[in-house]
Amino acid sequence: MEWVDCSQPFDASAEHGSTPAPEFEELATAADDGVNVQWYGATTHTGTHVDAPRHFVPEGPTIDDLPLDRFAGPGVVLDVDSEAPEPIDADALAAAEGSVDPGDIVLVRTGWGDRYGTPKYARYPWLTAAAADWLATREVKLLGIDTRSPDRPRSMRPDDWDAYPVHRTLLPAGTLIAENLYLPETLAGERAEVVGFPINVRGGDGAPARFVVRR
Repeated sequence: MEWVDCSQPFDASAEHGSTPAPEFEELATAADDGVNVQWYGATTHTGTHVDAPRHFVPEGPTIDDLPLDRFAGPGVVLDVDSEAPEPIDADALAAAEGSVDPGDIVLVRTGWGDRYGTPKYARYPWLTAAAADWLATREVKLLGIDTRSPDRPRSMRPDDWDAYPVHRTLLPAGTLIAENLYLPETLAGERAEVVGFPINVRGGDGAPARFVVRR
């Protein structure tokens, strides 16, 4: 079996959207203090992370409310490789190689993970409301995507935008959302075991996570 790391690096340059940038500091060094110790501060939605329902649902489950099996299990990588920041509709998901079964973890590969850490990453492909409905009707337990969000980029939102249709469809239905993944082309269309355990943040509306695929 092969393990494939689908997480982006977690450091001071980690993707953080419109929230404060993560901070890292050396509190002690082995050379001066006999031990290396780092301090870091980051929001619950920095880097590769999982959104709990509480992110959008006022009294929804938090990260520490969720059983571990919500973050692991069989899944599939749907390849909808995009060359431009444009909408991805339900037909594109349905046409992608790979079958989606109830209870799956579905990882949507746009190819944008290769742009992580560059200015181009801020304008990315996004899922339509119909695509979110398509996932919800298939009872997907977790959606992962290799962009900042499955919803439309902030700089591309029209004045009459229906705020966060993907988040507001999936999270209340119990489908978790993972963002800022890295999904190599070699995984396209594959069914595999997916694991993405987040830090067990008490009361967390989200948390950084290490996502891996075993095939």
